Amino acid sequence: MIIIAVMNLKGGSSKTTSAAFLAHALHEAGLRVLGVDADGENESLLQWQALGEWPFPVIGMAVPNIHRQLPGIANDRYDAVVIDTPPMKEQRNIVLSAARLATHVVCPLAPTSMEYGRLPAVRQLLADATELRNDQKPIFSILFTRTVANASSTEAYREVITEEGDHVLKVPVARKEKFAQAYGLPIENALATAYGDAIAELLDMTGEEAVSA
Repeated sequence: MIIIAVMNLKGGSSKTTSAAFLAHALHEAGLRVLGVDADGENESLLQWQALGEWPFPVIGMAVPNIHRQLPGIANDRYDAVVIDTPPMKEQRNIVLSAARLATHVVCPLAPTSMEYGRLPAVRQLLADATELRNDQKPIFSILFTRTVANASSTEAYREVITEEGDHVLKVPVARKEKFAQAYGLPIENALATAYGDAIAELLDMTGEEAVSA
C-alpha cells in the first residue's frame, strides 16, 4: 500500500489541493483510495469530499498517533492512502505521526525564496520521523506548484534543491484557475494533469507499475 503524506510548514501552500488531485489521480488509475484529513481545525479535505461528491471516502484523523490508528482502518481495504496534514508550525506532532507511517512524503512548494526558506523545517521533521522509524526514511519529493510558464526561477530552484540532496518531481504544477478555483467542485481527469505525472513518478520510485497519464 502506498501512503502519501502531503506536508509543508505553513498553510496556503497548496497542500489540500495537491492531496485532492493526487488522490483522484490514484483513483482514476484504478487504485482503491482513502483520503485522510489530519487538519482538525480546517477539515478542508473532508468538506471538499462532501461538496464535490468524490467517488472514494475521506475520513478525519487529526490525532498525534496516526501511525498507530490508520493501519487498522486501512488494512487490506485500500491500495493507496493520501493524508492531508495540518501546517507543521501549528500541529507538528500530527505531521510527525503521518511522516512515521508514510511511504512517500510530498512537499508542495512554490519556487520562491519565501517557500524555499521553509524547507529546512520540513527536512528536520523528516529526520526526526526517520529516527523513530528505525532509520527507514520515507521517499521524499518536492512538488513545484503555482509555477509560471517559462519562469527561470523554477529551474533555478530545482537545481539548488537537487544539489542539496532532495528530489524534485519532474513536472511542475502550473498556476491555473483549474486548480485555484477547484475547491468544492468535483474533480475529473486528474490523471491528465501534472498531478497525474507526479503520481506516475511516485509509483515508479517504489518499483510499482507506473501510471500513464
